[in-house]
Amino acid sequence: MLIAFFDNEGVEHHEFVPAGQTVNGPLHVQVFKRLRETIRRKRPAKWQGGWSLLHDNAPSHTYIVVQIWVAVKNILLLHQPPYSPDLSPSDFWLFPKIKMGLKGNRFDTVEDIKTNATAELRKIPQQDFHRCFQQWQERWSNCVRAEGSYFEGD
Repeated sequence: MLIAFFDNEGVEHHEFVPAGQTVNGPLHVQVFKRLRETIRRKRPAKWQGGWSLLHDNAPSHTYIVVQIWVAVKNILLLHQPPYSPDLSPSDFWLFPKIKMGLKGNRFDTVEDIKTNATAELRKIPQQDFHRCFQQWQERWSNCVRAEGSYFEGD
């Protein structure tokens, strides 16, 4: 399983969950620690100016240990509505983009999959990340206009 964090400039941090590892709150705290260190090293201006984190209400995100850690580190959490993959940039944009790049290929090992998925992540140009977040804002606007009611299309 791929865990990826990105913004309008590109991928901030990504890692693969080890085989057999349970995805739970303690795992997410460890991932968030590595994410913070990556941001501190790669994007010092963002580190100093503050940053926010968008994530859904998956059980591993709602563990009390995760909520406490995020609060202690003063990370602004942006919550998305439950069961709304159309409002999650990872679901509507990033993961489909990676899948398209991998489609039609056969991989002999899990390491081959990880290597190729990472290569697909690195190939995404910065302007595509900008467009993703423009689409995300448009999707939120559509949701607000519909007052949260179901609608089809972008």
